[in-house]
Amino acid sequence: MSASACSTWAARPTDIVTDVGVQLRDQPVGSGFICRRILGTLPTWFGIQESVEDYVAVADRCPTVIASLDGEDIGVLTLVHHSPYASEVYVMGVLPDHHRRGIGRKMLKHVEGSLARARVEFLQVKTLSAKHPDEGYEKTRAFYLAYGFRPLEEFPTLWSPESPALQLIKAVARW
Repeated sequence: MSASACSTWAARPTDIVTDVGVQLRDQPVGSGFICRRILGTLPTWFGIQESVEDYVAVADRCPTVIASLDGEDIGVLTLVHHSPYASEVYVMGVLPDHHRRGIGRKMLKHVEGSLARARVEFLQVKTLSAKHPDEGYEKTRAFYLAYGFRPLEEFPTLWSPESPALQLIKAVARW
């Protein structure tokens, strides 16, 4: 990934959205330490240290949305921009005590609005394919499907033969 891949949508650190006590803030760069802390609480999804280091490095140089509640950072979503038309949710995580409370959906909606204003047309995400049975990733796929993502392609060896990847894509809603 090139450094320019992170510059299509420039997050503004002053953007804050508040809803039901959860605040969202955009950070253009420098979110690696927050990413590391949150992913460290999610070993079921982020248990491969080499992958975590990659996510942290990308969060340090790419735009990231941080969800906070009562001053505590509880969620992270980092974007990578592949072209003027397509971006990717590179990593997203929410502290376990805050799962199933709409925080991931809120971060996605926030990002989608920003991408629409930047005229980005597609948003993608990669996750573990159903060809590798895993209850946690079954819930992850269900979450993205419920938000409107659709399976596009499977990559049997992108990560490793034991961890086949599924690419999901969503047309960005026009606002």
